[in-house]
Amino acid sequence: MDLKWTGKALSDLARLYEFQATVNQPAAARAVQALAKAPNVLLATPRLGEQLFEFEPREVRRLLVGYYEMRYEIRHSALYVLRLWHTREAR
Repeated sequence: MDLKWTGKALSDLARLYEFQATVNQPAAARAVQALAKAPNVLLATPRLGEQLFEFEPREVRRLLVGYYEMRYEIRHSALYVLRLWHTREAR
């Protein structure tokens, strides 16, 4: 299975880092590293995350990584990281 990041997910990663880095740069770096590594677990078990049925027929799922939510989609032989945000963010 291939892992692909959407442009929005990469923008989210940068946004989350920039927001937290103003307060605590080492913590921001650790959070981004954890978020960047998290999808690697999904390559072995892609259906680990909770399925979000409101997106059917697409197979969109979410995985909690600490205080962050990662949404991803399984399409054929690829896993797409769609979006990332802190669970306290208004979205």
